Amino acid sequence: MVRVATGSATVAIKMAGGILAPLILHDPTVRPELLLIALGAGSLVLSHVNDGGFWLVKEYLNMSVAQMLKTWTVMETILSLVALGLVLLLNAIL
Repeated sequence: MVRVATGSATVAIKMAGGILAPLILHDPTVRPELLLIALGAGSLVLSHVNDGGFWLVKEYLNMSVAQMLKTWTVMETILSLVALGLVLLLNAIL
């Protein structure tokens, strides 16, 4: 939600990490390396018009906003969900 609202993956990761840090200190079952990958995956979801990278790629590839929403936003969301799925799989295995 932070990623969608602010458009910044960095802000989303830092804010989510700040919220989760006190929680993971008290739970020895949390694997911090998997949590970090999950935070990175979540930071990619729903990249749209308030993301600087969206506009950079749009201009570089000379695409319309509609084309970018159909390709870039969907691709970033799929990438995010696949990464989350892999983190959950790794968590189940390890």
